[in-house]
Amino acid sequence: MTDVQMSEARAPKRRHFVEMFLGTGIVASLASFLYPVLRYLLPPPSAELSSDTVLAGKTGDLKPNSGKIFRFGSRPALLIMTSDGKYRAMSGVCTHLGCTVQYRGDLHNVWCAAITGCTTSTGAI
Repeated sequence: MTDVQMSEARAPKRRHFVEMFLGTGIVASLASFLYPVLRYLLPPPSAELSSDTVLAGKTGDLKPNSGKIFRFGSRPALLIMTSDGKYRAMSGVCTHLGCTVQYRGDLHNVWCAAITGCTTSTGAI
């Protein structure tokens, strides 16, 4: 075989390799662009509560004017026993930054540690 015939015999193999390489690169690029879009459009299923009741604690666990953080499904919640012995339950997520709040008995308020002075009265649930 001459040099020309040998180069013609090798050309389709190299060309096929380059076409396959570029083709898979394009397919991979499209997949990397479409995957986040599909994940956004199809959110993962959320865990649901298996029952209608949640056990936050026993009756004697809380002292008057104190609070306790417990899980309500996949989110935190806050159980408070007021000074007069009434129980109050509310979401334990701050409305400003989304962090977990706590009850401060000395202030008689729900308090967010991330924002200084961010307090909420316990009267409204």
